Amino acid sequence: MIRPAELIQRKRDGGELEPDELAELVLGYARDEVPDYQMAAFCMAVFFRGLSPAETFALTDAMVRSGDTLDLASALGRTVVDKHSTGGVGDKTSIAVGPVVAACGVPFGKMSGRGLGHTGGTLDKLEAIPGFRVELSEEEFVAQVREVGLAIIGQTGDLVPADKRLYGLRDVTATVDNVQLIAASIMSKKIAAGADAIVLDVKVGDGAFMKTLEDARTLARTMIELGERAGRRVACLLTDMDQPLGRAVGNALELREARATLRGEGPSDFTELVLSASAHLLAFSDLGIDEAEGRRRAEATLGDGSALERYERWIRAQGGDPSEDVLPQAPVVRPVEAPTGGHVHALRALPVGIAALELGAGRVRKDDAIDHAVGVVCMRKRGDAVQPGEALAELHAPDEDAATASAEAVLAAYELGPEAPPERPIVLDVVT
Repeated sequence: MIRPAELIQRKRDGGELEPDELAELVLGYARDEVPDYQMAAFCMAVFFRGLSPAETFALTDAMVRSGDTLDLASALGRTVVDKHSTGGVGDKTSIAVGPVVAACGVPFGKMSGRGLGHTGGTLDKLEAIPGFRVELSEEEFVAQVREVGLAIIGQTGDLVPADKRLYGLRDVTATVDNVQLIAASIMSKKIAAGADAIVLDVKVGDGAFMKTLEDARTLARTMIELGERAGRRVACLLTDMDQPLGRAVGNALELREARATLRGEGPSDFTELVLSASAHLLAFSDLGIDEAEGRRRAEATLGDGSALERYERWIRAQGGDPSEDVLPQAPVVRPVEAPTGGHVHALRALPVGIAALELGAGRVRKDDAIDHAVGVVCMRKRGDAVQPGEALAELHAPDEDAATASAEAVLAAYELGPEAPPERPIVLDVVT
């Protein structure tokens, strides 16, 4: 039997723990045999001392083993792919990538989460659709991936319960911001959910957890190594989150934008990210194609209507109405006008995300209710020209007071100048 205090002391002093010691500690915590105060002390020791690659994998593996796991490849006889984002403002990418990949004949199975703070969750966006079921049994999940080629559901309570407990503890003890702990948390869920190949979208910039490219590369390399040790194929796209992704920020607004993208009418940055992520997933699949051919096939689904058709089939399969006119609409829509003319030099993602949060599009606490109709639409983004009095953005608010309160914050997120700034791609780097 391990003595948690000894492991805490050893890690505090810079020592390395054996894989079986870490496993016993994590599994003991999941069984309520290790108290919160000792696990919190261990997390703080890790925060300052870090984990070696072997320790990080041992932690990840123990969290996977703390609950149920899925083996989608065995259940379906196919390579199943998945995509995960580290969270950003206006990030509705999975909702568009899933139908594109499925329309190309590759099964896409994803367990997703809810949003907290200024980053929205995929489940929250999907629940803006009347009737949509995010809770499916494992049997229903596998059957839908087999029959429709696509399912996105909520994480079951029996999947990596140790990670759920550990993350809640880290959240209240200021130990979230550690690369090894972040990587283990993300990859334990991806490995347990059963996909064979995973594309990770690591956000970089103002509205992201990772503020610099170098930090993002470190996280990417750590997650790729964990995936490879677990027998998964993993690629990481490092993507720009200095400004919101696409134009829409807010649940129903983002669904409309994802739908428009699937019919070939989406914003250029969002469309590019969808195509890039889809191309990598298709290259990982059992189709036997490379990334360039994957890109060509993904583009074709936006042009021939098959991606939109697959989206509609998927939404119906999970009980929802896929038509756009059933999505909720905010009672107040108000423009945020440009005080001067020029070009948008910058549009900071974080204040836009916070404005959407304060309008009611997100939650500060896990039990907060969400208003699916509200949010912000960024009519002008970095590089765009604007005339005095033209709309920079559009607020979708529950009432006039909320719109007035948010207008100043959204306006302050914009920086205007006389010349257009240099172009910056949405995909900053790819780590494989």
